[in-house]
Amino acid sequence: MSNLDLSGSKKRKRNINERVFKFKNFGGQGIPTEFIGCNFEQNVKILLEFAQPENGNIWSFQLEVHRHPSMHVILFVVEEQVELSLNPHCKHCQYIGWGNHLMCNKKYHFLLPSKDTIAACLRHDQQGGRKNNIDNIGGAVGEISSKSSSNLIEIEGHMMHGVIHSNGFGHLLCINGLETAASDLPGHSIMDFWDRLCIGLRARKVSLRDISQKKSMDLRLLNTVAYGEPWFGRWNYKFGRGSFGVTQETYQSAINAIQNMPLALLAHHVGHININEILTVLSRYQMLSGHSLVTLCDAFHFMLELKSRIPKESNLSSCYPGLLVDTTCRWSPKRVEMAIRVVVEALKRAESRWVSRQEVRDAARAYIGDTGLLDFVLKSLGNHIVGKYLVRRCLNPVTKVLEYCLEDISKAFPKQDQGFRVNDSKGKQQYKITWVQLMKDIYFLYKNILREHKGLMSNYTGVFATIPAASRIILDTKYFLKDYKGAEADSRIEADKYKIYCAIMLATKDGFGVEEKVMTPFECFLLRKDVTFDELKVEVEKTYGDIYWGLRNFATRSINNVMSPIIGSELVFNVMKPGSKIVLGGLQMTNDHINTNGGIFEGIKNNIVVDCLCGTKDEDGERMISCDICEVWQHTRCVNIPNHEAIPDIFLCNKCEQDILQFPSLP
Repeated sequence: MSNLDLSGSKKRKRNINERVFKFKNFGGQGIPTEFIGCNFEQNVKILLEFAQPENGNIWSFQLEVHRHPSMHVILFVVEEQVELSLNPHCKHCQYIGWGNHLMCNKKYHFLLPSKDTIAACLRHDQQGGRKNNIDNIGGAVGEISSKSSSNLIEIEGHMMHGVIHSNGFGHLLCINGLETAASDLPGHSIMDFWDRLCIGLRARKVSLRDISQKKSMDLRLLNTVAYGEPWFGRWNYKFGRGSFGVTQETYQSAINAIQNMPLALLAHHVGHININEILTVLSRYQMLSGHSLVTLCDAFHFMLELKSRIPKESNLSSCYPGLLVDTTCRWSPKRVEMAIRVVVEALKRAESRWVSRQEVRDAARAYIGDTGLLDFVLKSLGNHIVGKYLVRRCLNPVTKVLEYCLEDISKAFPKQDQGFRVNDSKGKQQYKITWVQLMKDIYFLYKNILREHKGLMSNYTGVFATIPAASRIILDTKYFLKDYKGAEADSRIEADKYKIYCAIMLATKDGFGVEEKVMTPFECFLLRKDVTFDELKVEVEKTYGDIYWGLRNFATRSINNVMSPIIGSELVFNVMKPGSKIVLGGLQMTNDHINTNGGIFEGIKNNIVVDCLCGTKDEDGERMISCDICEVWQHTRCVNIPNHEAIPDIFLCNKCEQDILQFPSLP
């Protein structure tokens, strides 16, 4: 990133006439203005017309989050020019797979600084031990003085930091919600804000790297098991790129496998050292749910939904009613209760072993002659509570026969104020649980079911062994992507103007001298009906020169996807239909005065060879090591070098090591 700083002006004071925008709708339709540009570059310039200039390449907006109590945040927009950047190439583009994109002239950083990041900017102003008192982010911005040497875009810990290249491709670098007693700006509100900005400015595609954790739990794994997608999936961020050779098909298969894992298999998996504790915790939420929890997805989904409804700061328990039997049945409650008691007594005699439905039915028929009543009770009792017992029901995975078992769940809840309660008016049981207990249970199940433990791998057998393998695949998928469509999402129609989409085909040579053709994304152009091809070429050269550094001196020579020869004075819409796509070819001049250390592409063309055992053929952001003989790069994890260990000074890949062993011994 460039060495931008805040030293271009004296201590800044906010203009009392500066407009304050509402955070909850900023970037939406008409706020602060209608974005009428055809692409991101044009729309961001329109946006900055309504901003407060800070200095040269920094602008700001004051946003009101709450009026009562008063809470404001500042949105900074920082323009980073590739000519002034110490790191003109974009590693985020490299990791998501956009390394072959042409380098843009500019990047625009969108930042919502926190009090801590503002304090980092102010820290250089502190003299003689004086400290700045930051009570409000909006007021703190005015304290930034010319002595500050901190770089806003290099400081970590912002509430939000996103960067979008001038061609509309961008990256969301961080989201950090603010939930305190004095301030409340949760992560989902910040994500809504970012999403509105990207839609309004007509971004093309935005990537992110999801490595968020809470209480040592990887949220992308926890949310994927519960909802089938990471937390960012709520905003339609989908699979972007997997690390360690993970493909989209492999990723989706892992999700399906782990979500559909039957809880009934856990009951039969006696090899796990914590199986009894796992079943006890699951029983607790089976009771609270009021309906059958069949799969791992059901269990984690219910627990996460329950977490959102229980007050976090309250020490009081929250009650949720359990369900016994359907009160609309044709038998009286007294007869149903008697039949339940008979079934439970029959299961007690089984002494906690699993018995088939037919065995239970036969034992109960000695006391209940109405087989219809027995069938109804056996159907209703599946995974429900009677007194201090949970009547468990599952399909035996081997015999495919329904089986029942009685489990004493008196230990599932703490004895104090968290036990069972009876509602006399309805005759239904109620159970209580705290937010703290719920979080402990989520963490316990996450640690003992979802995460693989080296010491416990031998305990994962049969179908149960699928869980750690699927979890590893999900965790190896960190890069997600949303396609905002850019100008293609613009359905506006202007009178007397037609749309045409143009791209440039550029012939370049790679590091080995091999010619390769690179085509830019299509840009939308609003043209008069009587525009000529010569005029179109001038407009294309100007637009692409403004966006891409390598195309500043580009000159079109041909139109590649039109069969008949084109005369420059010919009208475009006599040859092409409105909405058509045109690819123009031409030449570009190299800007030698800028050292890009790798050409005109976002990714660095350093000619390294990646050929890992997992199938990876390109850098994916994971730690790698190079063989000292063949100089081929592989993941350290794939060659059994743990992440907590330092990279060895000398490393030989398996192939080179085997070749050395085959050398004839010296005499």
